[in-house]
Order: sequence, then structure tokens, then C-alpha cells
Amino acid sequence: MGKKLDEFNTYREKMNEKILALDNKVIKRIYNIDTNAYMEGALPVKTKEMMGLVASMVLRCDDCVRYHLIKCHEQKVNREELSEVFAIATLVGGSIVIPHLRRAVEFWDELSENGPEV
Repeated sequence: MGKKLDEFNTYREKMNEKILALDNKVIKRIYNIDTNAYMEGALPVKTKEMMGLVASMVLRCDDCVRYHLIKCHEQKVNREELSEVFAIATLVGGSIVIPHLRRAVEFWDELSENGPEV
């Protein structure tokens, strides 16, 4: 894996363990809702992950953007699809999304270098 991907995954895993160790019912339920929302349903997982990526970009959450990029990569989103996702996110979010777009493209390139090309 690439350095950014390794750092992201390691930090995310470590902090999720600490947060879940708090044993807070509300936090655990929110994590559970998030997990269940992205499961296969009337919409395929791939579509949900692309929607999550758009929302994350518009909300300007780089951690969320990276997470959904990883999931989109796992769902075999190709560059043409990703380009359209980025276009919708930038359209909806406006020019303030552009710095997040730059970081998203950089992270996607790292994902593509370290896994099957999509």
C-alpha cells in the first residue's frame, strides 16, 4: 500500500477501536447505521459509495472523502465514473470543493498505483 493509504487506515482503525471502547450506546448505534446504510439494497453498494463520496466532498470532510474513495476503488469505480462523481460534487458544492478535489485525485492516484487499475 501507499504511504497515505497506510497512514489513513492505521489511524482510522486505531481511533475507531478507542471510540468503540468507550462503550457508548449512541455512538455504537451511529456506527451501525452507517454500516447498514451502505449495504446492498434497492441501490447497489457501488452507487451508494459514489453518493457518499459526493456528499463527503460537498461537506468537505477529507477523512470521509478518503474512506469513500477506498470503497469506490473496492467497488471497481472506473476513472470515467469517478470523473462524473467529482463533477457533480464540484457543481453542488461550488468552487470551495476544489481543494478537496485536488486531494481526492491525489489519493485516488495512490490507490490506483497500489491496486488493480480501474
